[in-house]
Amino acid sequence: MREMTKGANVSLTALGEDPGAVVVSLGWTSASGAGDADVSVLLLDAHGKVRSDDDFYFYNHPAAEDGSVQLLGKTPTDRKSPAENDSWQPARLFPVPSLKSDREREVRATSVLLAVMTQVPELGRRLTAAFGAPAGRTQTFTEVSLPHGDAPRRPDGVIRIERAGKLWTALVETKTNGNPLRAEQVQAYMDIATRRGYEAVITLSNDVALDGAPVVDVKIDGRRKHKVDLWHLSWAEVAHQARLLIRHEGVGSPAHAWLLRELLEYLQHENSGCHGFQNMGPSWVPVRKGIEDETLNPGDERAVDVVESWERLIRQVCLRLGGELGQKALPVQRARRGSDPRERRLAAAETLCADGRLSAELRVDGTSGVIAVTADLRTGEVRTSMEVPAPEGSSALISVKRLVRMLAEAPADLHVESLVEGGIGARGTLERLRPEPGNLLPRDGAPPAGFRLTLIKGMGNTRGNTESGFIRSVDDAVARFHQGVVGRLGPLDVRAGRRG
Repeated sequence: MREMTKGANVSLTALGEDPGAVVVSLGWTSASGAGDADVSVLLLDAHGKVRSDDDFYFYNHPAAEDGSVQLLGKTPTDRKSPAENDSWQPARLFPVPSLKSDREREVRATSVLLAVMTQVPELGRRLTAAFGAPAGRTQTFTEVSLPHGDAPRRPDGVIRIERAGKLWTALVETKTNGNPLRAEQVQAYMDIATRRGYEAVITLSNDVALDGAPVVDVKIDGRRKHKVDLWHLSWAEVAHQARLLIRHEGVGSPAHAWLLRELLEYLQHENSGCHGFQNMGPSWVPVRKGIEDETLNPGDERAVDVVESWERLIRQVCLRLGGELGQKALPVQRARRGSDPRERRLAAAETLCADGRLSAELRVDGTSGVIAVTADLRTGEVRTSMEVPAPEGSSALISVKRLVRMLAEAPADLHVESLVEGGIGARGTLERLRPEPGNLLPRDGAPPAGFRLTLIKGMGNTRGNTESGFIRSVDDAVARFHQGVVGRLGPLDVRAGRRG
């Protein structure tokens, strides 16, 4: 099903190679229940003309004699139903409006997730397999008490998985909202796990791990024979895996699917505190101000902090995009940037100090294209772009016409540039190119080797994930670009944009 907004249009060929029967539905609402709408259909010949009045179908002429067109009438919706009263809240398995404190959010979030993991084995397996856990009978516990010197420790949860008489166990420490994990607390759980024979400690928060490393530093006592692994899981990763199972891969029963939907509803609620990475950190404001007034010096460690937060944000953007599409989406790390994360971030921090830009690339499985994302802190703009190769064996004019036709439903403010050897040939917005695709041809007659497609969006000012926040603006920019541009390209091959 394809939804259309007011003023939009779509060709039948865009719906598929052989669309067959097409059903078009029009829906409307009003607060009072008043109002009406009519649907009319015009049939056109090969020249785009209406042959006669017989090709005009409306309420008084609802069907063609050959059955090719049929108006099916209207189905009214009862707007007086109390179930549609906006002041009523649907009953949820995991209610959240009553949560008042961070401690309540942490207890509820831990219990909700661990309970769903035991009841939906597919989710439990997804979340623990990466930590070395076996597939087996899973038990989970919350608010346990474990001896630790004079005062017992109370980790937020425990996971036990049994298979063939062998037991795998892990302690769970949870944080919600922007609350950071405390190194001394995690260290205490690592010590307890070592002494009591647990296999792992799992930290769970809105922070996003990078390069497979934990988000807190702990000391490992090498003298002990029993080794305990420290792993991190972000709430964004939990939501990602739930979306994949619900929307793309399926689970064992409708009841399991319902539980996952309830889990997602919970995680996405504003009171849950489980919204994913949501703060660019304390260095964001001074770095941005330093860029604006040109006082940020190369080597400033705060710029490195911002680059690291940017990498966490891009990782989360990939998780959300991949969950929506059912494909793996990952950040691209160019070999030329170096394999050492610290060196890579230092180089990116130098670029940030020099030109005020944060850049990243991400790739989605199933395509050969790379989406480039650039946040320009000087201009306050987020740019998302991709390069498209010109079709082989076609003339330059046919190439640009074909591209514009494929982007018939892309945003009108999409910037399109023709690429020639050594630079850019011509450029324009899709709105201006639609009536005259030939304006995209380079004036010197050089055939374009490809095209760069770019959307530009205003950048949020605050460091967080609010409506006006930087994190939200980057996430929205990538989602809009993929849905409005990449998703319109169909089978056309794409390649990474590396010019300029």
